[in-house]
Amino acid sequence: MLVSMVIPCYNSENSIKKVVELTLQEFQKMPQYQCEFVLVNDFSKDHTFESIRSLCQKYPFVKGINLSRNFGQHNAIMAGMNYASGDYIVGMDDDLQTHPSQIPKLLAKLEEGYDLVFGHFAETKFGWLKKLTSRIASFLTWHMIQRPKGIEASNFWVCRKYVRDEIIKYKNYNLYLQVLFYRTTHNIANVEITHFAREEGKSNYTFKKLFSLWMACLNYTVVPLRLATFLGCISSLGGFLGAVIVVIKKILQPDMAVGWASVMCALFLLFGVTLLMLGIIGEYIGKAILNLNSTPQFIVREKLNVDGEEEGKQ
Repeated sequence: MLVSMVIPCYNSENSIKKVVELTLQEFQKMPQYQCEFVLVNDFSKDHTFESIRSLCQKYPFVKGINLSRNFGQHNAIMAGMNYASGDYIVGMDDDLQTHPSQIPKLLAKLEEGYDLVFGHFAETKFGWLKKLTSRIASFLTWHMIQRPKGIEASNFWVCRKYVRDEIIKYKNYNLYLQVLFYRTTHNIANVEITHFAREEGKSNYTFKKLFSLWMACLNYTVVPLRLATFLGCISSLGGFLGAVIVVIKKILQPDMAVGWASVMCALFLLFGVTLLMLGIIGEYIGKAILNLNSTPQFIVREKLNVDGEEEGKQ
């Protein structure tokens, strides 16, 4: 049974070798599995691809994919999945927070008959900002995207080949991998694993990148548009009732002064809601235009230990 380890790499010249070697040690304990690696360099600023090149020269089962620019973690994973040959595909990070020692737990859970298994971290080693933004994104995604109840997604997962085959059919540039998983199967499980601290450096995810990633959810849901319609109806109803009340009070109290401050507050509130909803609609239109223009999901600049043409290259 071949297991493909798909690892997006960004500024990990000092850690990717250790990730590969620790993973190999785990697979030596599981003779029923063989493994390959698909290491995707997402236009790192250091010498990450040189480290990948060295690993490809040392191990023929390590594939190296070098992207032409930074496409983001999920697009890099998609690029790697296009070159994965395994019966099972494992997605993990390059910083040893998703530690190779936890891979047997994922595989054992998948063998129970599930199509997809997410590692669930009982306790994370992220900073407070990453934890806060992750919780907010998880809450909003839960209410925007249909997914199995009780399932917690993470960036440490394993899926069957047929799931991977369906995922790589998606060609739009702006993708959210976990949502694609939910669209493919609901035969999903969690398994509790240990989250390790970063051995060096800090997370490459800024608040801006996290927000942009979450906004990719708009590709898969119309809930914000329905929310805009609902708020528009509420605002219109509130404005109508307010006007009726003002007219009645003016009839009953002809000397009642009309409040400029209250009018301005109401205008600011209503125009704020209007601009917010216009922004959401603009996001949908912008994403549609970018997809119609065939914005590339990823572009492969160089590949190592990969035979044949560049399957899935956009």
